[in-house]
Amino acid sequence: MQPLAITDKALQKVKSFRAGVADGERQAMWVEVTGISGSEYAYNMTLKPLDAAGEDDSVEYADDLAIVVPAADVDKLRGATIDWSDDLMRGGLFLLNPNKASPAIGSRDATGDLSGPLPQRVQTVLDEQINPAIAMHGGSAELVAVEDGKAYLRLGGGCVGCGMASVTLTQGIEVAITEAIPEIDGVIDVTDHASGSNPYYEPAKK
Repeated sequence: MQPLAITDKALQKVKSFRAGVADGERQAMWVEVTGISGSEYAYNMTLKPLDAAGEDDSVEYADDLAIVVPAADVDKLRGATIDWSDDLMRGGLFLLNPNKASPAIGSRDATGDLSGPLPQRVQTVLDEQINPAIAMHGGSAELVAVEDGKAYLRLGGGCVGCGMASVTLTQGIEVAITEAIPEIDGVIDVTDHASGSNPYYEPAKK
């Protein structure tokens, strides 16, 4: 089964967007998972060059439009459909996805089973390397779950709603964890950033 389908209406809208950008013929539609909100995945859908796709990424075509899903997100998006809404307030592209985030991390305060050796190793990295560093800026990171090679973290303190949270996660926290623990190949932020008071927060584009 291909990861994604797209309705005719959404396809025509995306093709019209592509026609309005420079080098439009080189642009593909990228659909990427950016995090988790409650029990739902959060997404980013944007136009980026097709040649940026890696050999393991999923590339499929709707007419002449290439749709790219990063390899790490294929299973999270399998069977989903890209659609378009004309609603004046909340219109635009949206994704109908039958896949839900892990039940262990579906609610704001829930945590999974952290008793195994792998979660404990991640917790040690958090305690000894990450939290002392981000505490200097008023932040904290809590381990929520470890599943399928992914560590799910909930950020706290000054990290909630911070416009730099994604940079801290990918360039600092994720690097530290994956370098220390090869069994972990990615870190996913499950923080409810919308609850933060930081004025630089912007919700993920749908």
